[in-house]
Amino acid sequence: MVEEDVYTKDGTVDINKNPANKKKTGNWKACRFILGNECCERLAYYGMSTNLVNYLQKQLSQGNVTASNNVTKLGMTLLTLTSSVTGLKPRCDKDACHATMTQTAVTFTALYLIALGTGGIKPCVSSFGADQFDETDDVERKKKSSFFNWFYLSINIGALIASSVLVWIQMNVGWGWGFGIPAAAMAIAVVFFFTGSRLYRIQKPGGSPITRMFQVIVASFRKANVKVPADKSLLYETTDEECSIQGSRKLEPTDKFKFFDKAAVETQTDRVKGFANPWRLCTVTQVEELKAIIRLLPVWASGIVFATVYSQMSTMFVLQGNTMDQHMGPHFTIPSASLSLFDTLSVIFWAPVYDQVIVPVVRKFTGHERGFTQLQRMGIGLVISTVAMIVAGVLEIVRLNFVRRHNYYDLEYIPMSIFWQVPQYFLVGCAEVFTFIGQLEFFYDQAPDAMRSLCSALSLTTVALGNYLSTLLVTVVTKVTTRHGKLGWIPDNLNRGHLDHFYWLLAILSLINFLVYLWISKWYTYKKATGRAR
Repeated sequence: MVEEDVYTKDGTVDINKNPANKKKTGNWKACRFILGNECCERLAYYGMSTNLVNYLQKQLSQGNVTASNNVTKLGMTLLTLTSSVTGLKPRCDKDACHATMTQTAVTFTALYLIALGTGGIKPCVSSFGADQFDETDDVERKKKSSFFNWFYLSINIGALIASSVLVWIQMNVGWGWGFGIPAAAMAIAVVFFFTGSRLYRIQKPGGSPITRMFQVIVASFRKANVKVPADKSLLYETTDEECSIQGSRKLEPTDKFKFFDKAAVETQTDRVKGFANPWRLCTVTQVEELKAIIRLLPVWASGIVFATVYSQMSTMFVLQGNTMDQHMGPHFTIPSASLSLFDTLSVIFWAPVYDQVIVPVVRKFTGHERGFTQLQRMGIGLVISTVAMIVAGVLEIVRLNFVRRHNYYDLEYIPMSIFWQVPQYFLVGCAEVFTFIGQLEFFYDQAPDAMRSLCSALSLTTVALGNYLSTLLVTVVTKVTTRHGKLGWIPDNLNRGHLDHFYWLLAILSLINFLVYLWISKWYTYKKATGRAR
């Protein structure tokens, strides 16, 4: 093997800051620690979040709308203490639980700490795992595409345990154990991750991407009157093969957002003592970094409605399931929150099927290395999510007709099996494999090399904004539909409400979102990287 082929060409180093050896670091041998860590971390997170709406209802005595909104506005150890330590644990009698203001405050402090920790982990771990494969190596680049499928699969294995075993423990053994086990899983995740340190490939920090983007913006406005040459080769760029940005490859100039090209037009006042002033003169790659982020924003925005649909599994789907018969035989009941395991099983089924079956088959027809393009993959998921909302709405119509026909308005749950909800969970899981995994891969692949964690974080904010959009929709719908003393679409007694109307609203928003996405996909230009990272 040639000396040059021993080491990666994407600028990665090992734990000792030496150039990463291809045989000794990275690839799947490093990823098993990352995937194991993510499985345990997701078990901990979903062990908390899957059944949270029921915890808020039963322990903190919150109504349907309040509990649903608080879940979507989302300290593992602190949360465990709130459910097990006397003084922090709400006082319960045979009728209900009674939480003090202090106990409620401590609970929500714990939830926001969890949100903070998750926000730090999520955008970094997926890009860190993908960094274990050298983008400049043809063989490793194909493995990287598979990584995102297996990464999401590991997430859902953790979620499967959480939505089945842990939810049952929470509802039948106690919330102390139900939250304590996820806390222990989180500790295991930390240990497991650091065990693989010597095998990891690490991208060298490339400086602040926010600063570089602001430099382009400032330089462009300073040169608002400067004319951009038709020949893009005249724009400012480093002369050697390597990019001036640490850990990044050069980017080819594009024709979109030409105004920012002004930042790369060199004038007489751009240099101070022979050195380029970065607030007056930027390289083509630096300009294209900003353009890449701007191009990603419409695609990013299209994921918000999808995330709103996804969030219904931990809110409206659970509340809908609470009104249905949860018995499995004479002696066993399945908590409504546990139905999310069918979403998880769907992902566990479709992720390897997509990677091992669908991609090879589709590749024969499209000739594309990944079967579908990343944008096509995400679009398919948006369609499936729309169908999921339609199916959920149809089920609610059937359920309400059953209630009216038999006058079951005031029953705690009606004699209609909760397993009628399985199709809507299964469809959401299928949509995840296409849209969420496609989104992870798309934002990593289309991000400039030195901005991958930033773009991964950007892609994940769709989940947070989707949750907030769900909160906004529930709040507005409740306010509008409860006027003049009406019960509204989502009352505490869903048998007297119209949850189906809320599902139709989400289905219509999803359809509109998909139509806009088609236009965005046609407009989008994929990035082109050249050279090698330094």
